[in-house]
Amino acid sequence: MDLSEIKAVARKAGFARRKQAFDAAGPGQSAHLSEVLAGYRGVPLSGFMPIRTEINPLPAMAEAAAHGPVCVPVIQGAGRPLEFSRWEPDMALREGPFGAKVPEVDDFIDPEIVIVPLVAFDANGGRLGYGGGFYDRTLERLRARRATLAIGFAFDAQEAENLPLEATDQPLDMIVTESGIREFLRS
Repeated sequence: MDLSEIKAVARKAGFARRKQAFDAAGPGQSAHLSEVLAGYRGVPLSGFMPIRTEINPLPAMAEAAAHGPVCVPVIQGAGRPLEFSRWEPDMALREGPFGAKVPEVDDFIDPEIVIVPLVAFDANGGRLGYGGGFYDRTLERLRARRATLAIGFAFDAQEAENLPLEATDQPLDMIVTESGIREFLRS
């Protein structure tokens, strides 16, 4: 099997685990995310609008929006980094690519904290995404400008061993799940 086939198998397994966790999930999924974000009040951050079986960051994003700018990713096209449009609870949204809602009117800002959705993660902060490379390109661009904190937000069940990672895959600085917080030391 080549790497793309190995990644496809890993994604299929990750999606299955995520769906099981999503179906069994109760309230308070974002409590630990709120706890982390409280330590960064006022720092521009990006969340995400959950699609399909993704864990829901919206309560934590709404709390953070009371203290500073919050934005959400807006896909600009295949092979291009994401841009981030300012978001507020209950604002007018439109349908974006892949079914994720985006602000009706774009007001782009650069976040210093990026809450990253994912299919699977490993114990070292590796992340398997959807395969488009959007977050890898975006984190590389943001990190070239200034320190950018990448927080993976997922269900515990999305953890996997031996993820098929490449040199272009941007590592996460932290993983937050429904049950806790893990930080990774980077050199």
